[in-house]
Amino acid sequence: MPIRLIATDLDGTLLRGDLSVSPRTRRALDQARAAGLEVVPVTARQPRGVRRIAQAAGFDGWALCGNGAHGLHLGTGEVLFEAHVAQDVQAAVAQALSERVPGVLFVSVRDGGEVFVAQQGYAALAHVEDHKRDPAEMGAFALADVVAEPSLKFIVRHPLLGPRELLPHVQALGLGGFAVTHSGAPFLEVLAEGVSKAWGLERLCAHLGVAQAEVLAFGDAPNDAEMLAWAGRGVAMGNADPEARAAAREVTLSNEEDGVAAVLEDLLSGAYGPLARASS
Repeated sequence: MPIRLIATDLDGTLLRGDLSVSPRTRRALDQARAAGLEVVPVTARQPRGVRRIAQAAGFDGWALCGNGAHGLHLGTGEVLFEAHVAQDVQAAVAQALSERVPGVLFVSVRDGGEVFVAQQGYAALAHVEDHKRDPAEMGAFALADVVAEPSLKFIVRHPLLGPRELLPHVQALGLGGFAVTHSGAPFLEVLAEGVSKAWGLERLCAHLGVAQAEVLAFGDAPNDAEMLAWAGRGVAMGNADPEARAAAREVTLSNEEDGVAAVLEDLLSGAYGPLARASS
């Protein structure tokens, strides 16, 4: 089947290391849109983080944020769906993990990604690019306040342990009701049960009438693996994590080498068969 929708991760995939969109990549995205293809950013970022690069990438349509938990239209503001981690679930995770791994800290991301409720001590560990916001804006809340309301994304971080080291501890808790992943950032990301980038992408495609086989997806990190496996054509970046590589059907150049653009150029030239044109 022809490709109708391009789903692309941002950091480490579409964006270069300096978080810019190269001229070649922007040209390829514009050509894809001109050919009638839907181009959708699918990212761990919240909407405010997507909007920081939206103009450079030409994004003004549908976006999937928070690792697929939040589907919205960047142009109209329409919210297609939101999936929250239940309050009792995140409270149970926080309590059990705090006992198991002293020093762990938590953040609740709420209200469409605009509200960021960080536990006291978290801001001192954070940098602007971690969450695309100034640590001075994060606050310093008691844990009871952090877990008081459901979260689009519930963040877990430790001052000494990285996400790969923390993950087995979360899995060993024996608790249900949530999913957990990581994106290459220095923290784990807890989502509503069953949620992933593939979960969100499947729902957007159903809304748009796009078949799974008509999706071309790009990614580089563990949180991209489900999406790369789900898409009709999943492409890992040359710089991709082994988990993303294993889930993809092929590997392109790295993000610094315009790997997304290289695949799109071949697609648009007809090297991979026909496209679904806007008039079709």
